[in-house]
Amino acid sequence: MSRKNLFLFLAVLGFIAPYYFFLQVSEFDLNALFQQFSTSAILSGIAMDLLVSVLVYWFFMFTEAKKLEMKNPWVYLLATMFVGLSFALPLFLYFRERRLEKR
Repeated sequence: MSRKNLFLFLAVLGFIAPYYFFLQVSEFDLNALFQQFSTSAILSGIAMDLLVSVLVYWFFMFTEAKKLEMKNPWVYLLATMFVGLSFALPLFLYFRERRLEKR
């Protein structure tokens, strides 16, 4: 399997895996989510790790997209916010590989 196809497979997996759990929630309560993250030092640490990882990813993604002249990098930002890093990062890497193949 090529790297490009592996990234596509991981993007699909990164979409399905979180949504398996997201669809089990009857209503989304952002306040309750933040309260649950603050109930435990472990959960707070995981949340901070994810936040820093997302910020690093966005910086990398925007600079790499600009360097490679990729169109519509904001799509990956939306993918992060509406699904998560597990979907957005491999999706970006898939399209990055496609762009590199065309060079």
